[in-house]
Amino acid sequence: MQALGASIVAITPEQPEKAVATTEKDHLSFPVLSDASNNVARQFKLVFPVAEVLRPIYKNIGADLPAYNGDESWELPMPGTFVVDKTGTVRLAFIDADYTRRLEPQAIVECLRQIAQT
Repeated sequence: MQALGASIVAITPEQPEKAVATTEKDHLSFPVLSDASNNVARQFKLVFPVAEVLRPIYKNIGADLPAYNGDESWELPMPGTFVVDKTGTVRLAFIDADYTRRLEPQAIVECLRQIAQT
């Protein structure tokens, strides 16, 4: 991806210190930016509230969203992958409510190749 002139950036609703901890814990080689109050995710219409009945389950598995995100909203962004060109145009978007489904890296590389050819 770097050879095609691309940079990877992750965006999370976690507080900045939590985002840094995630970067260090997972040995990430790309920046993880904090999206306070899901402002960026909200612009992409990706934010959803976690149902009240699920909140204790989240806490039991260590996903205390208010502690991580720094607010009481109990909102999460749907996972998404976006390829944005230098003009700010979204050239590829992949969103799936099932966080276990992600865009195949090859699809991203193909999109980057197409951008490089234009």
